[in-house]
Amino acid sequence: MKQFILTPAVGKRLIGKALAAHPAVKAALSSATLVIIAGTTNGYVAEEILRELGQAEEFSRKRFFRGVVLPPGRTTETGRLPDESEFPGDVVIVKGGWQKGKTIFDVADSLREGDVILKGTNALDQTRKEAAVLIGHPQGGTTIKALQAAVGHRVRLILPVGLEKRVSGDLMTLATRMNVPGSSGPRLLPVQGEVFTEIEAIRLLTGAEAELVAAGGVGGAEGAVWLALRGSEEQMEKAEVLIREVSGEKGFEM
Repeated sequence: MKQFILTPAVGKRLIGKALAAHPAVKAALSSATLVIIAGTTNGYVAEEILRELGQAEEFSRKRFFRGVVLPPGRTTETGRLPDESEFPGDVVIVKGGWQKGKTIFDVADSLREGDVILKGTNALDQTRKEAAVLIGHPQGGTTIKALQAAVGHRVRLILPVGLEKRVSGDLMTLATRMNVPGSSGPRLLPVQGEVFTEIEAIRLLTGAEAELVAAGGVGGAEGAVWLALRGSEEQMEKAEVLIREVSGEKGFEM
């Protein structure tokens, strides 16, 4: 067993690299449609996938989100930045070609089985492998559109989410409390889909099994997670090389 510490930014990069190698994602890139809904984690995912396609030159993570959580004093009630005029759209890739400027709203109704949607989340129940999204939009925003495609047309929904977003308690119970009339702030919507964290990323890319054993830190390690990895000698060597490759990732900058 070996132990590694991952900052949130390193975790996002790791998830991005793994999803670029995910079998369902690769199949969609080859012969179907992949929709990467804008979000900070998905910015890393889009970067890695577009790089694999040789189409990353015009992509930037800087405004690839509709709303973000910022420190107190830097955020509105909904967590959104005041100016969203520079939003570039989601990343919609049809048979390997990036359809620049399109969003999930443009393509959701035409998606079918075999297509894939990647949608980031805000809360993670690691024990149950479930996730939920903070909702600021009165009509449910991109989350509702993604769910319509997933439930209505059996589109595969994958939920990239860093382990720093783990919460305690049942997500349905938390959502009931947050969504009750008279409450303030964002609502919470549990989402059915394939939860994909740093643990799944390490397993996919190396075959090693990772376990969350501690968390936190200072001096840039705030929100970091400490993972214990187990596997064969070859798997552990792959894991060491992989984590060394991503360990220099700097914190997210807007």
